[in-house]
Amino acid sequence: MASIELRNVWKLYGEVGAVEDVSWKCEDGEFFSLLGPSGCGKSSSLRMIAGLEEITAGEILFDGRVVNDLPPRERNVAMVFETWALYPNLSVYENIAFP
Repeated sequence: MASIELRNVWKLYGEVGAVEDVSWKCEDGEFFSLLGPSGCGKSSSLRMIAGLEEITAGEILFDGRVVNDLPPRERNVAMVFETWALYPNLSVYENIAFP
């Protein structure tokens, strides 16, 4: 993947804005980090990029292609969760392959 871009992205949970009008672009070879206090929308942004959360408004692009409606398994993006996020009844392979 050469670039990831967010254009005017919003994420609302009910009437609460977790991510409000965020725009940025990370090109191939660049180092990018999201920093901020708890509850500022870092994890919500990453979950939207991975396709694990639907965006409320705006666009997410990979290499200039809008991926808003692309399912997580087709985005070629992985996410490591802050807390335990595995299914204990599944094998390692089944956890990794789970859609």
